[in-house]
Amino acid sequence: MNEANHSDRGSAHTAGTARARVLARIRAAVRDAAEAPPVTRDYLSAHTPDDPAAALGLLHRNLADYRAGVHRTSPDGLPALVAALLTARGARSAAVPAGVPGHWLSACTAVLHHDDGTLTARALDTIDAVISGCALAIAETGTIVLDGGPAQGRRALTLVPDLHICVVRTPDQVVTSVPRAMPLLSPTRPLTWISGPSATSDIELTRVEGVHGPRTLEVILLAAGPPDPP
Repeated sequence: MNEANHSDRGSAHTAGTARARVLARIRAAVRDAAEAPPVTRDYLSAHTPDDPAAALGLLHRNLADYRAGVHRTSPDGLPALVAALLTARGARSAAVPAGVPGHWLSACTAVLHHDDGTLTARALDTIDAVISGCALAIAETGTIVLDGGPAQGRRALTLVPDLHICVVRTPDQVVTSVPRAMPLLSPTRPLTWISGPSATSDIELTRVEGVHGPRTLEVILLAAGPPDPP
């Protein structure tokens, strides 16, 4: 036992010494190097002009290309559309983040589980769907970004149920590109980037859906209108 302990300590000492030598050589090599130039941050959108209608159209096409269902509606039509999507997918229950406006849910007949932070992963696994808002949607990549805001809730809510219905307010929440999105997002928040339903082709290039999150993503592009009633 003592010999093993001495051997382990010797190996750690050797590794630490080697690391110190390597770092010393790197510092010596760059000691007289010029300062690196500042990184350019004024990226431009590569493909999409800053035209809200063009960005919305591109977002719609890219979401559909990623096999998400895409729907457009006005604020007045939103409650009926949410209810219809739940019914069409056979969802009899749905998790709801605390900040989702009641107006969105006013036509729902499914059992609604309003999250207060106590829904466990096991409990969420018995719930058919989740209804949420988003932080942003990126047109060029067909990506929905969640940041844990009031209408989005905890990350588990949108990762465990098999159906995710996500409402995107247009044009306010639509940006053309990732560089345009980054300044609007806080790196201190729990960001989830969603490009279509969860899927992987890691094994023999066979697509399998629902591995890392919801098997089905339905995105509602909500046209501008008056603020939602509480």
